[in-house]
Amino acid sequence: MKILGYRDADYDSFVKRLNRRALPTHDVRDLVSEIIAEVAGQGDKALAAYAKRFDNVLLKEKQLFVTAAELAAVKVAPATRKAVAATLKNITAFAKRGLRKDWSMLNAEGARVGERFQPFDRVGVYVPGGKAPLVSTALMTAGFARAAGVPEILAATPCGPDGAVNPELLYALKAAGVTEVLKIGGAQAIAAMALGTRSVRPVDRIFGPGNRFVVEAKRQLFGAVSIDLLPGPSEILILADKTGDPEFIAADLLAQAEHGGDSVIGFITDSKALVGKVLKAIDRQLETLSRARYIREVLKQATFMLQVRGMAEGVAIANAFAAEHVSLITAGEKRWLPQLRTAGAIYLGNDSPVAVGDFLAGPSHTLPTGGSGRSFSGLRADQFQRRTSIVKLDKKAVRKSLATVLEFARIEGLDAHGRSTAIRVE
Repeated sequence: MKILGYRDADYDSFVKRLNRRALPTHDVRDLVSEIIAEVAGQGDKALAAYAKRFDNVLLKEKQLFVTAAELAAVKVAPATRKAVAATLKNITAFAKRGLRKDWSMLNAEGARVGERFQPFDRVGVYVPGGKAPLVSTALMTAGFARAAGVPEILAATPCGPDGAVNPELLYALKAAGVTEVLKIGGAQAIAAMALGTRSVRPVDRIFGPGNRFVVEAKRQLFGAVSIDLLPGPSEILILADKTGDPEFIAADLLAQAEHGGDSVIGFITDSKALVGKVLKAIDRQLETLSRARYIREVLKQATFMLQVRGMAEGVAIANAFAAEHVSLITAGEKRWLPQLRTAGAIYLGNDSPVAVGDFLAGPSHTLPTGGSGRSFSGLRADQFQRRTSIVKLDKKAVRKSLATVLEFARIEGLDAHGRSTAIRVE
């Protein structure tokens, strides 16, 4: 864990490095490029081979999908059904408010212009596997697609060594409206959804978080298919003044560190005393957690705590870091909140645990990471809609438009453009 105060010699250099604009490493880029090429050339055969290589599972080419019988046979506890229903209710309500509506207007020349918004015909959602079944991710990707009215939703998630997908995850996918489940993970799943194989029909757009290989696959395949954003491993940055509760802060830091892997955990405060209290709270709470081994590694390798000169400096660092989740805990909330510009999601006050946003609140937890919050927003319902502009003119509108069109046609040397307009009113 890196713990620094503004008086420390290497404080300024460390803070400078928090302004992230990371590129993939050569080994990640090259491996993903190889995987995409193999899936493009070998299709289902490559998917089965990579399942064996990376996930230690033997799948025949005809076993790549969860069957209808497997979906129908899924049984989960009543508490799971209740939790899934509660989250889907909030997701649907939130998503419906974010959908774009058709509109039209008359422009200055009298032409009717507007926009039409329709759901994509077929989308792919990626749900990471690995150490835990991310049931909430299934809901917070596919649930938005369902709310937007997407008729075909393909989910891709890695199966276990026995070839089966976790039943709670399958239940959540089915409840969220998924129509197909591909038992493949990693960059190869992204390639299959983007390019298609004999068994996998390609999708119009791909959604969902993943590890650095999944993120790199989405980056390389952008253009071959539409991509939502590049959400990678989990991040949290807590920005607090002396009003922060050290037990609550420690609990949120540990919760996000629980994801393990490449997670990034940060805490910024202008209170030196609060740093010490949070460290003690982390030590106490860590002993009670089942995933302590994973958490300790993240705390050691990818956690930092900074004592800044003041909240203004803390906000500036937070904007440069552009974290996935930012918790703002301060007596000056109304002052500082408008100045936080690059966070994927912001949680306000001592009583707003990030876990509620992860599991229940309604906004998607698929959020920009790795500093991409400067350029991307989190997953939204309107990302599942295709936008089409509409233009309709009558003779009067054509006449009023003609002079301007003819002038642009002259400037750009495109006389056929001008003629196509003039011919309608001659």
